[in-house]
Amino acid sequence: MKRVQSFTYVREEEVEILLNKIRLSCFDGGIIDLTVMLQAVVNNVVARCVLGRKAEEENGPGKFGVLSRRLLLLMTAFCFGDVFPSLAWLDVVTGYIGRINTTFKAIDALLDKVIEEHRTSNGDDVDDQFDKKDFVHILLQLQRDGMFEIDLTRNDIKAILMDMFVGGTDTTSTTLEWTMVELVRHPNIMKKAQEEVRSVMKTKLKMDMNDLNEMDYLKCVIKETLRLHSPLLLLVPRETSTISKLGGYDIPEKTRVFVNAWAIQRDPKLWDRPEEFIPERYVNNPVDYKGLDFHLIPFGVGRRGCPGISFGVATVEYTLANILYWFDWKLPGGAIDNDKLDMTEVYGLTVPKKFPLLLVPALYSP
Repeated sequence: MKRVQSFTYVREEEVEILLNKIRLSCFDGGIIDLTVMLQAVVNNVVARCVLGRKAEEENGPGKFGVLSRRLLLLMTAFCFGDVFPSLAWLDVVTGYIGRINTTFKAIDALLDKVIEEHRTSNGDDVDDQFDKKDFVHILLQLQRDGMFEIDLTRNDIKAILMDMFVGGTDTTSTTLEWTMVELVRHPNIMKKAQEEVRSVMKTKLKMDMNDLNEMDYLKCVIKETLRLHSPLLLLVPRETSTISKLGGYDIPEKTRVFVNAWAIQRDPKLWDRPEEFIPERYVNNPVDYKGLDFHLIPFGVGRRGCPGISFGVATVEYTLANILYWFDWKLPGGAIDNDKLDMTEVYGLTVPKKFPLLLVPALYSP
């Protein structure tokens, strides 16, 4: 089996592929669908690190990227059984249950194939090199070595892999998309971010993590995007284990509780000018998105906060820094009224832009 490189290598390689695609568009002077490009690069980074292959490696409807997007749509579609349990039979009549079963069977078959490929190869060429393994290798090694107090079954592994892939793709690409939308709408902020990136890079041809550590304003831009455009409007639901009292109300046990991150992060009691995109609000401000500041919670809080924060943020920072460094961006047709850029959202498990982000890139020469 071909050796799988570390996350850093995979991320850099996939971003370089993205940059080359954009460069070709610059020579043609054409408009690019940045939404599709960002989805592809994130899907491939996550799939290669988690599954050991690209998301779009197979042809046809069995591709990981296609199946994950289909699953996200189904998970947020209206379901009678969720709202009116006695009418759950209508989900069979409408075909919803059939679509769910078909999608899960396809994902199950693909994950079985991935696990068998890794098990057959036995990871002999990577057993002694932890950073060369993908996530499947690591899970199989943990299963083989019996490092858990409970048995890690094949179904457990498949569930973990599906959570990693589905949870780590659309959330990251959506954040990148909204960041570019806000930068295009605010050319002065775009210019300031590009000046910082280019001053750090100078004439270097390749970016590394040390460079990102010096890009403080870029990190502020990402924080503000996560505040205004949280990938999940409602965090993963919780369930009360005992009778609780909150705000004068008695909450019964086993009540499903939803946390409205969107409302908290736009609350005028917590934020000055909450509807405006102002990255400067984080300059010399310790507020962070890692769950310690309860008014900025795009990744959740506490023990059940998102375990992939570092993975996702590193992908966003590296991808964004590169496309800001190498290209200048403008709207098609030389449009200058950026406030007219359509900001309509698609409401689902994640909240992407309804219409693709179409931009014209111009190559920058350091």
